[in-house]
Amino acid sequence: MTEGILLCSHPQCLSEFPIIDGIPIIVSDLRNYISQNILPLLERHDLTATMESLLGDCFGPGSAFDSQRQHLSTYAFDHYADLDPEETATPPSIPGSVARLLKQGLQSLTGKKSGPVIDIGCAVGRSSFELAQEFDDLVLGVDINFSMLKVAASIMETGQITYPKRRVGITYDRREFSLPADKKRTDKLDFWVCDATALPLASESFSLAVSLNLLDCVTSPYDHLKELARVLSSKSCGIIATPYDWSANATPVGSWLGGHSQRSPYQGASEAILRSLLAGGDHPNALAELALISEQEIPWSLRLHDRSHMQYQVQMTMVQKYVST
Repeated sequence: MTEGILLCSHPQCLSEFPIIDGIPIIVSDLRNYISQNILPLLERHDLTATMESLLGDCFGPGSAFDSQRQHLSTYAFDHYADLDPEETATPPSIPGSVARLLKQGLQSLTGKKSGPVIDIGCAVGRSSFELAQEFDDLVLGVDINFSMLKVAASIMETGQITYPKRRVGITYDRREFSLPADKKRTDKLDFWVCDATALPLASESFSLAVSLNLLDCVTSPYDHLKELARVLSSKSCGIIATPYDWSANATPVGSWLGGHSQRSPYQGASEAILRSLLAGGDHPNALAELALISEQEIPWSLRLHDRSHMQYQVQMTMVQKYVST
């Protein structure tokens, strides 16, 4: 286990930020974050699959332990199960949607710029690993979910993928297999806990910013877009993909980009509101720094358990940091 404390050297700050399991936690309200993440922060790594199963039965459905396992099952399956030599998934539960989504976005880039790459909302990390194979510079994966980042960081450190795959109810199978050799370029890859709406990073630091299926999961989509624009260097591109699956549990309704107020000029259409927020759009708070390059619709699926999955149609929007003349 790698741990430490980062200290802000500014005399008016001097804040401390922990590094736990090799993951820096750099958020503005650290006390609140730590208090809300006691389970993943203190989670043990040495329990057998049998013991985890017994604990799952004891905690029961709807518990924090069960919710965490469900999320890890869904996201880790999609991110890595296509690399599992023993995986026998059949349609419609075909893993690898996030990798295919990223590949489509990278193919739409007009050209690669040199410089660091940021993967905002990287979850359990597959997109970050793929970016590390594509680019020669630093790739930084950031997310607010510590338990998911812990999976990503463990894979980076050990080259082994381990996750609970949900069969049904609170019944899980532990999946364990190695990361293929062609995915193991991790010398310039790192994972941090950060808030996508307030990134603790210098302006114009990144040559590419990726935001896959995140816009509808943050407290303020507008602030996320502002931050994405801020950290991009001049003429650099951003890949934004979202199914606009709005939930009041993640985003206050007043901050949704569409999905409500169908009596408005845009009739609640999320796609139209995102366009209006980009350079040249008619939104009063349009982001003059981000110009729309292209849009496309891409399918994305998530497996919940053996007999259930969710199918989305994701809008991928390519943007570029605008340089005024």
